Parts: sequence; structure tokens; C-alpha cells
Amino acid sequence: MAVYHDARCRLCRREGMKLFLKGARCLTDKCAFERRGYAPGEHGKSRRTKETNYGLQLREKQKARRIYGLLERQFRHTFTKAIESKGVTGEVLLQMLERRLDNVVFRLGLAPSRSAARQLVRHRHFAVNGKAVDIPSYQVRPGDEVQVREKSRELTVVKHSLDSRKGQGVPDWLELRAERLSGRVLHVPTRASIGVPINEQLIVELYSK
Repeated sequence: MAVYHDARCRLCRREGMKLFLKGARCLTDKCAFERRGYAPGEHGKSRRTKETNYGLQLREKQKARRIYGLLERQFRHTFTKAIESKGVTGEVLLQMLERRLDNVVFRLGLAPSRSAARQLVRHRHFAVNGKAVDIPSYQVRPGDEVQVREKSRELTVVKHSLDSRKGQGVPDWLELRAERLSGRVLHVPTRASIGVPINEQLIVELYSK
């Protein structure tokens, strides 16, 4: 499967905002966006300030894709499934992105970033309802329990992530059981509980052309 290998900080600079792709590092003065908050490239400082409608829609889609760490084909596939589901397409799209296993692991604080969570899932360090799952896009459901597998409970990255995010809490649709290195899905996230700076309607408009 294709993987993005370039500097992740360039993605934040291109979108003009912090996407928190490197976890706790994004909160320090080492964050590249803090030092160079303009778009990357030769003409980054002099880019156009006025976007066309298409440009705004494209930027919103790219922003969502980069926040959740999906390539174009994966994102388009998720959007297609959202169209086929009941409900408001844009909201369903965000719900599906939030319910990805790698995102849930990150939201619970069991990994410092979504990319780290994706790698941990692929290496079979997590289980859903007691069964090992190595598919980052696996869709969790209400009532599912996500837990660190017994053989992986001493992983430094998991412990450090939990320690660094103490007191920050988790979204209201999740329940963290830190002492058990696990969490439970309480219900499908509502739009209000999905704290991502995305205008999903622009994405729907882009793909509807």
C-alpha cells in the first residue's frame, strides 16, 4: 500500500494551520508551523490570498485527507460508502473517519499521533473485543472494546502517550480505561463531538461535480 514519506510539517504549512500530525511535538517550539507559518516552496510567502470556489473545496478535502492520514483513493472510497449510507453525507463521512480503528486508538490517547496509531494497529498490537485486528480502517461499533494486546502492554510508546495526555480527556463517544490500557465505544460520534476544523459540505460539493 502506498505511504506518504515526505515531511509531515509541510502538510500543515500548505493547509495554513496545525494538523497535529506529529502529536506532542506540535505543541512545542520545535513545530515547523510555528517557525515558518507560510506555504512551502519557492513562492510560499507570495501565494494568492483569494481562492476560487473549487480551490476552497479542494483545500478542504486535502485538509481532511491529511488530518486522518488517507491517500486519495482511500478517501474517495470512504466518501462513496458515506453516500450509500443513510444520513447527511458530510456528517456520515466524518463519522466513518472518526470510527476508523487507528483514529480511535489515537483519540483514546493510546498513541501519540494517528500515524503512530496506524503503525501500531498494523503490527497487531491492538485487539477489538478480544480479537487482534491489523486493519487501520476497521470500523468500530458502539459497544466495541479496543484494548492493547497482552503481549504489547509494556510498549513504551503507549505508556508515554498516556502519560503525556493525562488530564486532556477523550471525546464523549469514547470511554478510556487507562489502568486496563483499553477503551470502549459508547455511541456513534455526533458532529458536535467531532472536533476537527473541517467544512464537510465543501467536500460533498467537490465530489458531487
